[in-house]
Parts: sequence; C-alpha cells; structure tokens
Amino acid sequence: MGEVTELFLVMLVIAAGAFAPLGYFIYKFTQTNAKPFGETEPHGDSPSVINDLAEKVIGMIKKGMAGGK
Repeated sequence: MGEVTELFLVMLVIAAGAFAPLGYFIYKFTQTNAKPFGETEPHGDSPSVINDLAEKVIGMIKKGMAGGK
C-alpha cells in the first residue's frame, strides 16, 4: 500500500509543477484590474533587437533565394 501512496504524492508534485504557470497567470491577471502584467505598450510600438535581427535574417534568406534562381 505504501507504493500507491508514494505514486500519488509523486503525481501530485508533478501536477502542481505543471499547473503552477497557469495559477501564476490567473493570480497576476486578477491582481491589477484584468491587466496581467500592468501597463504595457501595444505590440509593435517599441523597438526590439530580436525583431530587427529576425528582419535582417529574413531579408538575407530572401536575397539568397532570389539570387539562386
């Protein structure tokens, strides 16, 4: 019977870990008037190094594909 109890506890720990991000998001969402992470800028208004890098990579790939034809 001890094996069943140990298995139950292990599964409970795994389930808690799996659902912790959801619980955190719900907690933050209800914390500040349905704005989960406070005041944020609309998407695309702020410069992003990652977006600039992605645009450069996409441009290079397009040039490479166009040059190969």
